Amino acid sequence: MAVPKKRTSTSKKRIRKNVWKKKGYWAALKAFSLAKSLSTGNSKSFFRSWVNPTTELEKE
Repeated sequence: MAVPKKRTSTSKKRIRKNVWKKKGYWAALKAFSLAKSLSTGNSKSFFRSWVNPTTELEKE
């Protein structure tokens, strides 16, 4: 027979919620840091091939 589980305390619920929110904060911080380093050209861990738009127009 199914028995309902005990109720989770408010403090435990808050702790879990804050841990979940903190994960999102760190993910957003890392993404912003990577975007900033890509825009300045200082990225050491992310490689991207650059295409010069003026040479693309000259080919046509």
